[in-house]
Amino acid sequence: MTQVSERLNRLSESATLAMARKTRELKAEGKNIIGLSLGEPDFNTPDFIKDAAKEGIDQNYTSYTPVEGYADLKEAVINKFKRDNGLVYGMDQIVVSTGAKQSIANVMLSLVNPGDEVIVPAPYWVTYEEIVKLAEGTPVVIETSIDNDFKITAKELEEAITPKTKLMIFSSPCNPTGSLYSKEELRALADVIVKHPDLIVISDEIYEHINFVGKHQSLAQFNDVFDQVVTVNGLSKAFAMTGWRLGYIGAPSWIAKACIKMQGQVTSGTCSIAQRAAIAALNADPSVTHEMRDAFKRRRDFVLTELNKMEGVNINVPEGAFYVFPDVSSFFGKSNGDTKIQNADDLTMYLLMEAEVATVTGNAFGNKNCIRISYAASDEELKEAMQRIDKALSKLK
Repeated sequence: MTQVSERLNRLSESATLAMARKTRELKAEGKNIIGLSLGEPDFNTPDFIKDAAKEGIDQNYTSYTPVEGYADLKEAVINKFKRDNGLVYGMDQIVVSTGAKQSIANVMLSLVNPGDEVIVPAPYWVTYEEIVKLAEGTPVVIETSIDNDFKITAKELEEAITPKTKLMIFSSPCNPTGSLYSKEELRALADVIVKHPDLIVISDEIYEHINFVGKHQSLAQFNDVFDQVVTVNGLSKAFAMTGWRLGYIGAPSWIAKACIKMQGQVTSGTCSIAQRAAIAALNADPSVTHEMRDAFKRRRDFVLTELNKMEGVNINVPEGAFYVFPDVSSFFGKSNGDTKIQNADDLTMYLLMEAEVATVTGNAFGNKNCIRISYAASDEELKEAMQRIDKALSKLK
């Protein structure tokens, strides 16, 4: 009997996508499920970006695109990095891909050999660990706690580095916690990174513009580690362009060249029309993202207020993105009728079936005590969801 590859067997299904699929199935059965599992803005793509895409169609941008992206899009990326992040890249350091996920996969598959270690602070985005496995690397997870806002320290990073360490990957603002690293915290990490010149760090900054406390800080801003950092970003979150599938990196030229070679054999260039739209988005003043950011902050404050009222739910205050990551371990061992909650997986399924609210288990993000709640939903949906969650949790004894 023919079997699927061992490569595939090593991978786990994305927990967020699995919950989204389960949600769709229940909705198809007539259940009134409120979906708080996916990280997708509930806004429409701004009209000026859609107009640029339509113009691209009218101008017949319908042919194969350069693997690394159109030159004028790469120039827009370069200008964005300089304007928003103070980072200076050349044309040979930019690669445009079909989403930030592909950007990360390109780097991982281009650099990691079997047995190489990749440091992954937890909680982490579900795909990080799986892409390391796909590259046949070994994930080295640094666990954190809610007491430190789920952030690693310089000391913890230093202790995780071994002669086999090849990469580190992290996000700020973070999915799933919403935590972000300050300039001082990044400088402390950079002081460790610079002592290990062969270590490359993937800095995932896709939630850059959803920041509630001030200016976004990029790891690559520090000149002494600039050549060790790959900065990943994209359009999905800040511009509500999840379906357009466009991400990009700024990287040392040798890494960018490797990613172009990898991408050239997998997908080739990104959709031509998405690229024309991306130019408009990146050239726009970042203030166009503020309306969405402010809406997310209002929703965060509401969700935090409601969760704080629920006995047994332990939360911190996320400073960015659109997630809360409450510690729900106080409910482990409790029951409602025949349903017993042993872990976070059980609790998310309980909330799905009892409260008809979809969340995601923290196990998928490397934390067994928490669940992820996305507040990228309407105010009305969030109000109803919080009431349902409160009612369901109060039934656990």
